[in-house]
Amino acid sequence: MSLSHTLPFRTPALAPSILSCDLSAIASEVSQVLEAGSDIIHFDVMDNQFVPNLTFGPVVLQKLREAGVTAPIDVHLMVADVDRLLSDFIDAGATMISFHPHCSINPVNQLSIIKTSGCLAGLAINPDQPISVFEQYLPYCDFILLMSVFPGRSGQKFISSVLEKSKALRAIIKRSQKNILIEMDGGITQNTIAQAHQAGVDIFVMGNGIFTQKNLQDKNPYSAVTNTLRELLSN
Repeated sequence: MSLSHTLPFRTPALAPSILSCDLSAIASEVSQVLEAGSDIIHFDVMDNQFVPNLTFGPVVLQKLREAGVTAPIDVHLMVADVDRLLSDFIDAGATMISFHPHCSINPVNQLSIIKTSGCLAGLAINPDQPISVFEQYLPYCDFILLMSVFPGRSGQKFISSVLEKSKALRAIIKRSQKNILIEMDGGITQNTIAQAHQAGVDIFVMGNGIFTQKNLQDKNPYSAVTNTLRELLSN
């Protein structure tokens, strides 16, 4: 088994990305999606170097913890200098951390640091990158994040060719006899989540697919969309 410890969430798991939430009420938004039945909070970290956008630093994550958020927080580092920033997000309270291996001098060492800290360790693969480049790192990973859009901004269209990549990765994991999760991020909605699940995905990162689907008539505005997503996964 590759997982460094027992999973702190169920699978299949819904992971709303706060990049798409109402940032003026971030703590309330996080609380509502968790109460509605989501499992993980996805935290997109962009440094305006690796990708053309600037988002959240470790202080924001720390403040969520201080505000009482105990759910798993999944940090995706889209940064040019993983080695410099990694420890800051570990200290701030991350549960899972993934990064792009070409942004680290020694990816294996960084994966080891993540695991030693008690976090789940993962690598991120862009839509145009072959899985073969990453196979050498699989023994050191708890999960692989497959990007189904190019990183940098929310609201992009789902790249369906990534489904075949997920199936191929699932086959590789099965042959390795290691318990490695597959996460997918980008364009996951009610129209694509079932396809992704059938392709072997365990964790579904969703931005607009959840946060733009509010039903303000309900006590919890995210209950209806969350229930629909769960039904699609169960079917």
